[in-house]
Amino acid sequence: MELRQLIRERRSVHRFQDREVPVELMMELLDTAVWAPNHRMTQPWRFIISSGDGRKATAEACRTMNERWEWDPQKKQATGEKYYKKIMSNPMIITVVMKENPYVQVREEDYASTSIVIHNLSLLAWEQGIGMVWETYPWLHEEVFRNAVGIQPGERAIGNLHVGYPAGIPHATPRVPASERITLLDR
Repeated sequence: MELRQLIRERRSVHRFQDREVPVELMMELLDTAVWAPNHRMTQPWRFIISSGDGRKATAEACRTMNERWEWDPQKKQATGEKYYKKIMSNPMIITVVMKENPYVQVREEDYASTSIVIHNLSLLAWEQGIGMVWETYPWLHEEVFRNAVGIQPGERAIGNLHVGYPAGIPHATPRVPASERITLLDR
């Protein structure tokens, strides 16, 4: 598949087949994805791959947080179970973590580079018939989640990637042509 086609056809996938994604394949794709521009070559990223029973730590943390946030005592357990099942319905979860540089300029450059790694991974996975969606929940910053997956002090969770073979592929959402957002300074 040509890169142009791959970019235009990739979709964020929210529903997956009940089929495992080979960890070895994802590690291979990550080895390519990290070839992203990174101005100071800090390479601040780290990846926590949860598959099989490894997803339970994330799902339990999610259950705990959502039960805690549910204000109606009658709904606490049902709410927690709903989110546990939602996390477990993903064949693989990759938590993308970035070491936070104390200098704001470097930290912003590192965030941009880490975002490019995620995009590279999504294109590489799509080429293999694997879909994903990048989720940025507020609970990524909660201590219970950080402890569950091993996020260290000085690291920031950039997002959870829900990964799997698509159960359905969403339709494309039209994009505003770049030509409508270009300011040309030629003098």
